Formats: sequence, structure tokens, C-alpha cells
Amino acid sequence: MRARLLPPLLLCVVLSACNPAPPVEQPVIIETTSGDGETNYGAVSVDEPPVPEPPADLASTTDWPAEQLTSGEAKISCEVDYETAGDGLPLADLGFEPVADAMAPCQDTGVLRLSYAGKIAPDFSALVERVGVMADRMGLEDRILDIDSSGGQVEAAIRAGDIIAEDGWTIWVREDAVCHSSCVLVLAGGDNRLISGKVGVHRIIRLQSEATSRAELSQELQDVHSNIEQYLARNGGAVALADMMMTVPNRSLRLLTTNELEEFGIVGINAAQDDLDRIRLARKCGEDFVRRRDDFFRSFDRKCATPGEDVEAMNSCGLELRERFGFPDGKCRVDSPFSEFDQAIHASTGAADEAMTEATPAG
Repeated sequence: MRARLLPPLLLCVVLSACNPAPPVEQPVIIETTSGDGETNYGAVSVDEPPVPEPPADLASTTDWPAEQLTSGEAKISCEVDYETAGDGLPLADLGFEPVADAMAPCQDTGVLRLSYAGKIAPDFSALVERVGVMADRMGLEDRILDIDSSGGQVEAAIRAGDIIAEDGWTIWVREDAVCHSSCVLVLAGGDNRLISGKVGVHRIIRLQSEATSRAELSQELQDVHSNIEQYLARNGGAVALADMMMTVPNRSLRLLTTNELEEFGIVGINAAQDDLDRIRLARKCGEDFVRRRDDFFRSFDRKCATPGEDVEAMNSCGLELRERFGFPDGKCRVDSPFSEFDQAIHASTGAADEAMTEATPAG
């Protein structure tokens, strides 16, 4: 007996039942407090103290001003595999020699991973600046900021983000980490952002305010809002993020959905940097390289950047996927996607070959 064909309308209903649309991710608002009971957590705005003299040109001298990291804990690793290699050695003294000593082993791998857990504050900005300057001195182009922060000062986040934007950083928010409040502004500075942990925002708290009315406080916050908008605009972020940071009550936290992260331009490839890279890479590597690179990142966003997936799994997926698009490229290997892994693989292979040579008897 011949099978009866379903009417087209009924067939559509059946197929829809078998392949239901993915659930829409709903925004979540949670209550939040400072982990240490202090008031300067989340997203706070402060009046920056006057600078008595121009800051030292860190790139041209070894006589760096004394600076200690006290707002969080930083570690330096020269490996991208955090599951087996860990997060490296601690760095608290931000003087020239301590930073140089901590980063010296990275010259063998060509990879720098700076892990930071703590508040966003001026000493965090100094950390990012000094590690970036030292990376320039050592020729370390592959730089990863592995961050876990519940927020802090808006002005420090903007300064750190602008520094990051000029230095070519990839930013990770791992599965066991968060990036809340002013930390979200740091994400805008990264060239690429891999996010597995929770990202959220809330209203800015204005410290040191002399306002005595809502109107006066509103004017102060409007100035801060304008600075955030300008910062996001120059770094490829959506200014709508600044609006959300003004509306969520500061004792609550609005967790951003995957779609919102994309709409605000703070996940994946940075749109502003991507435009610059396309121009540079077209001249250096050719139009075919740029086309394959675009195709790779589109495919990576669909197949590898899965919400809730850990960063290590995203990286593994990307390494497997890139071979389909002809990467690493023979002519432009360093500019190929995930080139930091090639540096690490080459370094480890070279060390193994050297050890084998030394272990082999002469003659």
C-alpha cells in the first residue's frame, strides 16, 4: 500500500514539532553585594586625583616608578593551556625588574597569559600597561588577559581598556570567572573576547559626590555616561550598553544574554579592530587570506563559541576548525587565527628536540 503524503500545512507542523526553535535566553537580574563588605564594588565613578608630573615613559627607561598591585592577584603564565599548566607565577611588584623576570620565560613560548582576579582599580590599569610595555620590549605579540572581576572604578576600566585596545589583547572570561559592572568596559578594549563565565551590569555609583538633589546627581552621572559612550564608540562597543549601566539598580545585577553580548559588541572579534586588521592583512597577506579568515570566524562563532562552554573547549574547537580554512597559513602564519597555539606548540616541540639531541650519544 502506498504511503499517504501529509498535506503541506500538516507536514510543516510535524517538522516544527520535531525541530523546535531553540529557547530564547531570558535576561536575569540577581541581588549582589560586595564580597568583602566594602562600598566601592561594582561600577563606581570617582574624581581622579591630579597628576603632579607627567608619567614616566615606560617604553624608553628601566627606571619605572614604584607600584604595588593591591586590588587583586595577578599571575603570569607562558602557556595557553590553563587546565594542565595552571595560571603561572604571582606578580605583585610592578617594578621593571620583577615584571621582566616574571615574563622572561615567555620569550621561549612567544605567548603571554596574564591572569587577574580582583577589583578594577588604578593599580589594575598600571598592571595592564606595564605588562604590555614589557611584552613590546620582548616581542611577545600573543597576549591573553584571563580576567575574573566583580567590577570597580569606571575611570580605571576605561584607562585599562584603552591600553588594551592599543596592545592587541585577547580577553578570556573562563567558566569559573565573572566580569561584572565596570569590568564589562574592559571587554570592549580586547581584539577578541572568549566568554564562558557570567557578564553583568548595574547602575554606576558616584563616590565623592557633592550633589544635594537628584538633578545635581543626574548631571554628574550624565558626564560619566558621556565618557562611557565615547569610550565604547572608539573601541567598537555599542553605546546602548552605557544606557543599561544607568538603569539597573546598583544593588542588583543584570546578567547579559548571549544575544546582548553580541549586540553590545563585547564578545568575539572586536568590530573596530577587525576593520583595521582587514586593511592591514589585505596588504600583507592578500584578499584570499582575509576571505578565509572571515569565513573561519563566522564558522567559529556558530560552532565553537557556545554559551556555557568552557574556554578550553572553545579553543580546542577552533584549532580543529581552522584546518578547514587553510590555517595556519604558510605565508602569514603569525597572522593566522589562534596563532598563539602555534607558538606554544613550536616552542614545546623545539625544546623536546633539543632535549633529545642532548640525550643522544655523540658519534
